[in-house]
Amino acid sequence: MDKPVRVTVWNEFRHEKVHDAVKKVYPEGMHVTIANHLRSQPGLQVRTATLDEPEHGLTKQVLAETDVLTWWGHMAHGDVKDEIVARVHERVLAGMGLVVLHSGHYSKIFIKLMGTSCSLKWREAGEKERIWVVDRSHPIASGLGEYVELPHVEMYGEPFDIPAPDALVFISWFAGGEVFRSGCCFSRGNGKIFYFRPGHETYPIYHNQQVLKVIGNACRWAAPSGGPQPAFGNVKPLEKL
Repeated sequence: MDKPVRVTVWNEFRHEKVHDAVKKVYPEGMHVTIANHLRSQPGLQVRTATLDEPEHGLTKQVLAETDVLTWWGHMAHGDVKDEIVARVHERVLAGMGLVVLHSGHYSKIFIKLMGTSCSLKWREAGEKERIWVVDRSHPIASGLGEYVELPHVEMYGEPFDIPAPDALVFISWFAGGEVFRSGCCFSRGNGKIFYFRPGHETYPIYHNQQVLKVIGNACRWAAPSGGPQPAFGNVKPLEKL
C-alpha cells in the first residue's frame, strides 16, 4: 500500500480573528475548511499550522514530516520570520511540495522561490471569474470540466511578474475583461510548486468543491516523487581513469 501524502495546511489566520465578514465565511479559519476537505480524500494525511503558533507552526520536525505544504497569507506577510522562510525554502529544494494559494503570491517564500516581485493587477468588485483548463492532460486538472466558474471574486490581472511557468494549467477570465495565469507549476531543486489564484477571504471560495478538488489534486501532484537525491561536491570517477 502506498504511503499517504502528508499535507500541512498553513494559514496566516489573522483576517478570521479581526474581520467579521471573514469570520462569517470561515468561522474556524480557512485552514480548517481546506483541511477538513483534504482529510475526506483518500491518500492524504492532514495537519494544520498558523502564523501565531510557536515558529509559525512550522518547526523542523513538522516540516520533516510534511510532504506538501499549502500556504495562504495576506495581511501579515511581513510578520513571517525570515528564519522560518529559510527553513521552508530548504525543504522545498530538498523535495517538499508547496501549494501557494491566492494572495500567497506576495508571501516571502513564494517571492524567494520565484526570484521576482510576483506583483500583479487587482480589483475587488465581486465580479465573475471563469477559470479555463488549458492543460487538460495535467494531473492537477483531473476530474474537472472545461472550466470552473466562480460568481464573485477579487480580480487578479496580468501582468503577473513571475518566471514563465514550467506548466500552465489554468488561465482565468474576469467579467471586467482581464485575464490571468491562475494555475502555474514550477520546479525548484527537487521540489514542485503550484500557484493557484482563487481564494479571497471575504468570498466562500474554499467552499467550492471544484476549487477544493484542484487543491487536493495539487497536493498529490506536488508530493515528492521518490527520485534520487542530488550529490554535490568532489566525487571519484565511476570509470577507471
